[in-house]
This record gives sequence, C-alpha cells and structure tokens, in this order.
Amino acid sequence: MSGAEPSGPAAITLEDLDGMAEESPDSAYHSHGSSLEEEGAERMDDEEQERLLSYWQSVGRGHQVDVPRDMAEPIQQLTRNNSPQERQSIPFTLIQRKEKLGDLLYEKRQYGKAKWACIKMKEKQYEQSICLGFMKLMRYICEQNSSGLYLGITIPIVTIVHTNESQSEMRQAVTVAYYLPEVLQDQPPHPFDSDIIIEEWPSTIVYSRSFRGITNEDSIMREINLLAEILESPELCLQDTFIIAGYTNPAAANRHNEIWFLQRP
Repeated sequence: MSGAEPSGPAAITLEDLDGMAEESPDSAYHSHGSSLEEEGAERMDDEEQERLLSYWQSVGRGHQVDVPRDMAEPIQQLTRNNSPQERQSIPFTLIQRKEKLGDLLYEKRQYGKAKWACIKMKEKQYEQSICLGFMKLMRYICEQNSSGLYLGITIPIVTIVHTNESQSEMRQAVTVAYYLPEVLQDQPPHPFDSDIIIEEWPSTIVYSRSFRGITNEDSIMREINLLAEILESPELCLQDTFIIAGYTNPAAANRHNEIWFLQRP
C-alpha cells in the first residue's frame, strides 16, 4: 500500500553503476571494477533496508507494536514495488454516487465474488491488530508462499470490524484481508503461515464513504455513525459488521481510508 512516508527508494541499480564506470580494455581491471560496483550496490541495499525498517519500527512503537528485524526484506520489497503502475485496484461496478452541494457523500458499489487471504486478529487496540495483521500478510505477499514469488500488491487492504447491535462499541476481534490479484484468483498460492486462510467472498453491494487520518476505535465509530445518518435506508445493511478499506499502509501519516456498509444478502 502506498504511503506518504517514507518516500520511494532511490537506490542505484547495477546497470546505473555499470554506466558510471569508465570503459577499459583491461579485462582484469574491468572485472575488479564490477566487483566493487556489486559491493557498493549491496551496501546501498543494506542501508535502504535499515532505513525502512527503522522508520517502521519508529511508527510501530507509537502503536505499541514491535516490528521484528525479519520484516526488513518484505518492507523493502513492498516499497520498491509500490508505484501506481504496479498496484492493482480491486475491481467493482459503480451503481450510484450520492452528492450534496458538490461534495461526495457516498458511493454504492458492487464487488464480485473473489478470493482473499485473511487473518483474524484480537489485540487490545485496533491499531495493533491491523499493524500485526498487515505484517503477516506482507510476508505472504513477499515470497513466503507456495509459489516462492512476490505476489503483487492490491488495494485496498481491508479490515472487517464488528460492533454491538446499537453501534456504540467496537469488538476487539477483526479480520485483515488481502485481495488476491486477478492472475492468482483461480489458484491462490498456499500461505506458509497457518494463521492466514484463503477465503472466497460472495458478490457484495457496499456503501462506501471516504475519510482520512488514523484509524482507531473512536474514529471508526464516528465514521460508522456518520454514514448511518447519511444513508436513506441504513437498515438495508448489516448492523454489526463493517469494513475499513485502507489505501495506504499503516505506517503512513495521512492515510486514505473508506468505511463500507455491507448490504444484506
């Protein structure tokens, strides 16, 4: 997921380094130069990993989440493959846009049947659950799967949340989910982490409203109550199950999120 911070990596590739090297007819010298170039690239690669890991660890401490050292490679891989051209948006059909005085109040969409990689979390705080759940999904995306390949990022990453019937209190248990890219829908790679389950979700109609900033129990309940007031017939939707769709990673400072109400089947 894209984040406002840190900025995308500016690592110099081996091809760039080769271009900087002066041409020499001396093959032994050229071989030695290539070795130095590779060492330099490896050193830059290690420095980039450390910088990204340090940033995530700093953000994690703010949410009482420990980001372990083995997350360095997945964080770097996801950051390097995070350009808009490389992110796949989850497809949907737009049914309706509700506006008022030029402002978008909500969208009514239909999402098709699809397979998702899901993990259930139950930490003390919502932020802890989504951070820890997202890290587990990152490992799955970044080669810790039966294909041994980087799977590619899809947006949004979604979190299923539950409230009591009166929508006054949020439950601790949540489900963090990653939409499998189109090319993997028929045969999703098996996760090495037994906590991650591949589920097929039915076609669903959702009412979506955008909001920005951090997501915690207070902000989520506020957005749920706001959308319930805006909808003409909120009783057509599930009253205790909602989805938070995140378009930026949990480490981003100004996240782009959506609250989804799910229309009853």
